[in-house]
Amino acid sequence: MTEPMIPVTEDELHAYVDNELPAERRGDVEAWLATHPEDTARVQSWRAMSDALHARYDSVADEAVPKRLELERLVQRPRSWIYGAIAATLVAFICGGASGWLARGVAASPSPFQNLTLDALDAHRLYVVEVRHPVEVPGDERAHLQVWLTKRCGWDVRAPELDATGLKLVGGRLLPGPTGPASFLMYENASGERFTLYTSRSETGTAQMRYTAADNSGAMYWSEGGVGYVLSGPVDKDRLNQVARLVYDQTEKSGG
Repeated sequence: MTEPMIPVTEDELHAYVDNELPAERRGDVEAWLATHPEDTARVQSWRAMSDALHARYDSVADEAVPKRLELERLVQRPRSWIYGAIAATLVAFICGGASGWLARGVAASPSPFQNLTLDALDAHRLYVVEVRHPVEVPGDERAHLQVWLTKRCGWDVRAPELDATGLKLVGGRLLPGPTGPASFLMYENASGERFTLYTSRSETGTAQMRYTAADNSGAMYWSEGGVGYVLSGPVDKDRLNQVARLVYDQTEKSGG
């Protein structure tokens, strides 16, 4: 009599993709995948995303910090957390971030929603380290910023009020997205900790909010009403979820 197969957990599927699964469990997972096509599709999608992230970001690990930024750090308040956040965010997406993606079937290349998130990570990496010019329109011009981004992007762009979480709007800018324009908003608290919110059209439709983290940074990403959202910030899941939920409550009807 064949022994019943022990169910494979989602954590084990993630470990299998990341080559971190104990050797004695690997055969069980492969046997499970052979009879569970939906999980097989998820694993293949995660691997495709991981490959895309490696191709896009592996070179970043070897980049030197620009001299300009080093000089700015000498005359501005310390922002050592920024560089750790960048590295941690990359690690989260490169080494383990594939486990966070919603599977949409077997994919040989990243989906449009995954490409959107890659673009958001590019923007976060580029602008979060800026001291003098992090945004194009300052936060004290919120009304103008929202009207401008709404007109250019084609949906109702709102800069959420996050004062209840200790975050003030630094400002925003218009960026290119994977299928058109994208809005980029930056927030900062009294200690200099920054959150960024990137939104752009998404062909995914609606995707539930997901969380990923490693070391000193975390991210929440979701899709609603044809618009994709990526919120990046600290690794504290409760803190990040608090901000993300507040953002969601204020933006859930802005798509379309």
